[in-house]
Amino acid sequence: MPSAILAIDQGTTSTRCILFDHKGQIMAAAQEEHRQIYPKPGWVEHDAIEIWETTQRLQSDVLRKSGLSPVDIAAIGITNQRETTVIWDRITGKPISHAIVWQDMRTAELCEELQAGKGKNRFQHQTGLPITTYFSAPKIQWLLDHIPEARARAEKGELLFGTIDSWLIWNLTGGVHVTDPTNASRTLLMNLQTLDWDEDLLRIMRIPRSLLPAIRSSSEVYGHAKGVLEGVPVAGDLGDQQAALFGQTGFDLGDAKNTYGTGCFLLLNTGTEIQTSSHGLLTTVAYQLGTEAPVYALEGSVAVTGALIQWLRDNLGLIETVAEIEPLALSVEDNGGVYIVPAFSGLFAPHWRSDARGAIVGLTRYAHKGHFARAALEATAFQTREILDAMTVDIGHPLSQLKVDGGMVINQTLMQFQADVLGVTVIKPKVSETTALGAAFSAGLAVGFWKDLDELRRLWAVDRIYDPKMDRLTAQKLYGTWQKAVERTFNWAE
Repeated sequence: MPSAILAIDQGTTSTRCILFDHKGQIMAAAQEEHRQIYPKPGWVEHDAIEIWETTQRLQSDVLRKSGLSPVDIAAIGITNQRETTVIWDRITGKPISHAIVWQDMRTAELCEELQAGKGKNRFQHQTGLPITTYFSAPKIQWLLDHIPEARARAEKGELLFGTIDSWLIWNLTGGVHVTDPTNASRTLLMNLQTLDWDEDLLRIMRIPRSLLPAIRSSSEVYGHAKGVLEGVPVAGDLGDQQAALFGQTGFDLGDAKNTYGTGCFLLLNTGTEIQTSSHGLLTTVAYQLGTEAPVYALEGSVAVTGALIQWLRDNLGLIETVAEIEPLALSVEDNGGVYIVPAFSGLFAPHWRSDARGAIVGLTRYAHKGHFARAALEATAFQTREILDAMTVDIGHPLSQLKVDGGMVINQTLMQFQADVLGVTVIKPKVSETTALGAAFSAGLAVGFWKDLDELRRLWAVDRIYDPKMDRLTAQKLYGTWQKAVERTFNWAE
């Protein structure tokens, strides 16, 4: 009998392969970073071939570490950085260019053209999304218009588009071209009600339907693996933030989680009803299991959180390792009046300002690197507060607790400050790799490795609870100053 599920977690900065057992515990894991390519200011690219080659190495590594073979693995689940856009040759499998990453801003002018005097919410009714550089459709348009012969080849049916999940599944299975509703709902091309590509949007954006993958549920067998994992069913597919909600067993109406990674993403389960935000949040598909009705979510997306810590390390040399940020932040009592607004890719929810750029404000001769470190951590918490405030207005009531996950949750200083700024209890689970766990859960359900959602609920366990400790007046004053800092970033880029 198979004893494990393999999750492939392909993120913005690295790829992980993690094996989970029946109890949802990690049996073995392997991870490797990939290059971040910055050809011009505001442009961000990945090498899709590098990502696939890395994924292949990690599959072998995790099998070696665990001592398992493919017959021991019940299924493979995929989770991925969303919106990142790959177009490749249907026959050779070779991408026509580097992948355009979700953070990339080269499509700003194209997005303005799509708004066409009708505003950024022109397609919100169909897609639940504003028209911004974040989503895949403008990236597809840009590639078709700027890569020689790409549009003509696409119209002849010679090319395929995919977000990273589709790219990995296509390579894993030897040619199955699919995606799921969670990833499709991030393209600006899928109709939330039909869970199919919207013909009007395809026409407006001049994107051939033959380019696009079939939309299947988040939990079903799409095909079987070739190569290292020969014969193992590929049976789960969730965009990374939806996978984290699933891994946190956020199956009930009102369940919420926040993931702290390269960016920060807060999702709230809104059930089987589509709820449209009037305060800058996204409506997205949370998951769809087999033939069941889809479950939807409201999402607040922050572009830069963990990436700010990496920037302090890689660009400024303020720290040598990411782990150094917490002791450096603890070397000071407070932020010394320093606020960092990391609008490197503009501002995402709830502002959606592509004209914003990063700023460090409140500098005096008193400020030093300890204050920078604390300000960088606090920026994550403040941006999450902005999202939660918008969500509270949209749903009509505040949250009482927030489940958290992602790489930054090991930082106890950040988690306590997050609870303080929000004024709500923050809960960290025992398995912090909830994104990969969600992918494993979706694949395991598809093949009967786990019976149902109730069984998954019983696997989830608390590791640590952070209750608010800061005086509410103090927390509000800090947040008010943060809001002033955010305003300073507006209207910077032409």
